[in-house]
Amino acid sequence: MIDFSGELGARAHERLMTEQVIWLTTVAPSGMPQPRPVWFLWDGSAFLIYSQPSAKKLEHIARQPQVALHFNSTSDGDDIQVFLATATIDRSPPLAQNMDAYLVKYRAAIKDIGMTPETLSASYNVLIRALPAKLRGM
Repeated sequence: MIDFSGELGARAHERLMTEQVIWLTTVAPSGMPQPRPVWFLWDGSAFLIYSQPSAKKLEHIARQPQVALHFNSTSDGDDIQVFLATATIDRSPPLAQNMDAYLVKYRAAIKDIGMTPETLSASYNVLIRALPAKLRGM
């Protein structure tokens, strides 16, 4: 469980509540890190990330479940929070269209990409749960 009581933890918690995108880094079979920006929902203990079922990140997680997640830094490299986590894959999750908190956070963004909650749920219907074990940063 992450300690959000200190300065680093408090800033990370604030960003968990306000940021739209976090970078998820998985590891390909070649050993090469594979960072990608993803939408996420923080449920109080884990990152919930919807994925298309054919996404390479799912293969990476199935092979190596240790992942890292981080926010963008400021332009001068400050405000760093990196979560080290273990990810699992749920191929029969609750759909995004049925998750009120997800829709509150992303309804406008879903519309901006020309989708509806239903079409998003039809395409992004696999859930990655990343349970963080460590937070580092500055």
